[in-house]
Amino acid sequence: MSNFGTPPEGEKIRTLVEERVRQATLENGAKVTIDWRDEQRHLPVISMPTDMVYFNPDTHRIRAQRSLDRERTFELEKAPWSEVSQQYLHHLLTRKPSNPDQVDPDYTALCEELDEFGQKEPGIISPDGILVDGNTRCAALRELGVKNIRVAVLPMDTSRRDINSVELSLQLRRDKRRDYSYINRLIAVEEELASGLREEDVARAFNIKPQTLRQDRWVYQLIKEAIDRSRTAKGTALREIDFEDHQEKLRELQRDYSKLVRTNPDAAEQLKETRLSMVVLNYPKTSVRLAESDFYGKYLDSRLPDGLRPSKQEAASIAIPGLAGVVVPGASVAATTTRALTDSLLRASAAAKAGGKLKPAEVAETDSLIKTARSTFDIAVKMAGQNAQLQKRQVAVTERVTDAADYLNQCGAEFAEARAKHALDEEAFDDALITLRDSLARLARQAGRAFDTPGDGVKWLLDSTRNPLSR
Repeated sequence: MSNFGTPPEGEKIRTLVEERVRQATLENGAKVTIDWRDEQRHLPVISMPTDMVYFNPDTHRIRAQRSLDRERTFELEKAPWSEVSQQYLHHLLTRKPSNPDQVDPDYTALCEELDEFGQKEPGIISPDGILVDGNTRCAALRELGVKNIRVAVLPMDTSRRDINSVELSLQLRRDKRRDYSYINRLIAVEEELASGLREEDVARAFNIKPQTLRQDRWVYQLIKEAIDRSRTAKGTALREIDFEDHQEKLRELQRDYSKLVRTNPDAAEQLKETRLSMVVLNYPKTSVRLAESDFYGKYLDSRLPDGLRPSKQEAASIAIPGLAGVVVPGASVAATTTRALTDSLLRASAAAKAGGKLKPAEVAETDSLIKTARSTFDIAVKMAGQNAQLQKRQVAVTERVTDAADYLNQCGAEFAEARAKHALDEEAFDDALITLRDSLARLARQAGRAFDTPGDGVKWLLDSTRNPLSR
């Protein structure tokens, strides 16, 4: 956590807060219950002017978005309580997490709810007026012209660590609060671990399984690595928010990678790189799922134009620390080639999102590269999808026959029971067998056309349908 110090009006606010807390206590007013240092604490609720409280520069609500504008972020870190910095925080609180150029629909809905029904739930502030809970509500109330906000007040000895802990505990109650975005949640997890907590404790605090926490940490490391790989000579790079809408794709990638890496690490690397490329190109989850470890060699390699084709790669080797000259084989040529393609797409995507940092000619070149990549991948995805459908149909045929056999076995057991209880409808049973005979005959005609040299099973089917009484 950053050490932002005390707001310039902190002492004035603290005096006003203490006065209003005393009054609220005398009147036995409303209270808010929170988790406070391993116990529950009941906080008095007071009313404060909306323009007298401060947005929390450390709020996890917009942690990833804070880095979008370097100049304004630098100003925020240098002077978090200035009018400029507070306006920047106000702006980010109203924006869509995955696209800060757009107003967040959830924020619009919040404004409409507050305008119609007023403030239902109080926020929470520190004694110095820093909003711990209710940053977005305060932003909305200000835009609506509401002069006061109802807030509970933390104890007078509140620290920065307390503010962070209370904010996270309130978010994790899973009530009607607006959830953190995916990336901001990943950042919050890493910060809790960096503070010295164990994975098991953080998982418990976030109401997730330790396995899910480790999965999310793997994804976050992959995102950080992808950002580093996307950096260009022009200084452009992808941002954490560029991965905001890809949660399910990345989690599925982690699951499939983890299964494959145990038996074939090289294939797992190829799968990871290809799917990361497709995430960057913004393919839907159903398409990304089609990219198996052989996707590059089977569907992409022969179709890549010169502008996308990686230069000739060599198999990687890994030096053993402390043993001079001793190396072991690393990634194969196939894996390093797939990685090289992903690197080029990461850099192209970073350049495409750079806005005014590049010259028009450079932007046009980048756009052309991405469009070419997308059209090439489109063909590869289509071919992989057709192959997957074919395999699915091949498996489905066998499964249907197996299912039919299971039903017939069950029928045999129930037939004996029905006959023993004199409950068998012989006429209906006879009609059902005729239906079965006709179905087998249709299947036999299809099988007869498909096999020149039928095996024992197909031969039995053909013989049975020619002579229904044969066994």
